[in-house]
Parts: sequence; C-alpha cells; structure tokens
Amino acid sequence: MSRAARIRWMREEARKRILLLDGSWGVMIQGYKLGEDEFRGARFADHPHELKGNIDILTLTRPDIVREVGRAYLAAGADIIETNTFTTAASSQADYGLSHLVNEMCEASARLARQICDEATTADHPRLVAGVLSPTNRTASISPDVNDPAFRNITFDELRATYRDAARGLIKGGADLLMVETIFDTLNAKAAIFALEEAFEELGERLPVWISGTITDLSGRTLTGQTTEAFWH
Repeated sequence: MSRAARIRWMREEARKRILLLDGSWGVMIQGYKLGEDEFRGARFADHPHELKGNIDILTLTRPDIVREVGRAYLAAGADIIETNTFTTAASSQADYGLSHLVNEMCEASARLARQICDEATTADHPRLVAGVLSPTNRTASISPDVNDPAFRNITFDELRATYRDAARGLIKGGADLLMVETIFDTLNAKAAIFALEEAFEELGERLPVWISGTITDLSGRTLTGQTTEAFWH
C-alpha cells in the first residue's frame, strides 16, 4: 500500500473512531536494562563519549530491540507507531558527540518503523509511522541563566536547521506523518513548522503534521507561559 493510500485510510478511519498511537519507547527500552556495550555496538565501540542512555542510537546498534518494542505496540492494538527519534536533534545528540548523525538516525528509524508496520499491515487495516521530531533539550524563549535574562543557548535558525535535517530523514525513510513531539516552547514549535515547510518544498511532498504540546503544571500553561488556546493561536 502506498503512503498516499495509508494517509487516506487514516483520515477516513479517524472519522469513525479514535485511532491508537503507541506509548513511551523510553520506558519500554529501559526495561531491557542495557549497558554501555549494548548502546555502543560494534560501530561505536571506540567512540570517545559515553553512549549509555542514548536510546535513539539503538536504531543503529540494536535494531532487534527497536523491532521488539514496535511489534509489541502493534500487537497491543496500535494503529500508529512512532519512530525511535525522541532525542534525535543536534543539541540533544551533542551530549553524546553524535550531532552529525541526526539525518541518518531519523532515516534509519523511519525505515525500521516502516518495515515493522508493513509486517502487520493488512488490506483493510494498514499500520502507519509517525515520524517524531525531537522536542530538543533547549528552549529558544527562556534564558538558562537566571543572571542573564537575555542569554539564549540556541537560536531559531539552529532549531530550524536541525528540524529540517530530521524531517528530511523521516520523510525519506517512509514516515506517513510528522509529529512535533512534546513541545514546551512556542518558539521551538514555530521553528519546527518553518523547517517542515522547507522540507516539504524541497522534497516535493507534503505529509500530515501533528503537534504534541506539553502542559507542565496545574496552571494549564506551557513552560513558556502560554495557555492551550494561546499556544494554538
């Protein structure tokens, strides 16, 4: 079944019922209690940075585990599974010295998720891949230094660049839709949307876009202070 056909099915099916998305990949993978060697694999055996905890790199070093998690969610009834790319952004991967692999990791993760979904797809029930764009570990709106309110440790253009790099990989790897994941900063979300528009224009293909916003406390606001309605606007 083509990507266009899967997207049509999703839109038609969503008018009939609530579609089910998978759950936390991080929680599932933590259950394997992997050590440093498992995260490194053969490819990164001599990498100068510690890699334990970099769940996204398992797409390259332990794809068997990623397959198991994806299959488990599909067996539980998920219609859509996410790519294992929650921390695949340049700023997040910089902690592990792997910023240069954002595009490769996104494409590989989308390709792997596509294979998993194709295994479970039937003629009347396709399974779809949500390409996850990392929330990153930086905020464009708030200073990380309480003594310097004007300071920022990332710019709009830096966010735009890494989101665009990730989107290219996810689209090429076979994602059916793109999800801007766990957004806590409206400016980060704007950078992601801008980057997606650039990627769609560059690749000549447009996919559905979801935005997962995060309300951080009982005030009903995002980390950067917007209510849900303000965030939407």
